[in-house]
Amino acid sequence: MAGGMIGGGNGRRRYKAMAEINVTPLVDVMLVLLIVFMITAPMITSSVNVNLPQASAKAASNDSKPITITVNAQGQIFLQNSQVQLTGLVATLQQISQNNPDERVFVRGDKDVSYGDMLQVMATITQGGFTKVALLAQPPGAGQ
Repeated sequence: MAGGMIGGGNGRRRYKAMAEINVTPLVDVMLVLLIVFMITAPMITSSVNVNLPQASAKAASNDSKPITITVNAQGQIFLQNSQVQLTGLVATLQQISQNNPDERVFVRGDKDVSYGDMLQVMATITQGGFTKVALLAQPPGAGQ
């Protein structure tokens, strides 16, 4: 408890207050808060609506011009300005980059293109050995 007995020889006992802090209730409260945050954090993260086509990040400046791949609303794939098929995309990329896997490749996609189609294009490029593949987005306020 919060007191210690001080005994005298006369049979009367007094309790003296101890100067120690009882941390058990504090630990209990902290554990409950930890559990509450562990349960609610995934719910908060998964309910966030995102608008992926816009971003305010600036493109990295580099001397070489990156290769740009565009996927239009109909799902057609364009390498620079010429249309290519997904099956021949990697071979054409390797030819343009002179087999340099460190060449920067930017992938642009229309807002109406499905996420799966964009993922398939990016997966094809990375499986072809290209390591610097990035999605391009429209800066906020541009083209609205």
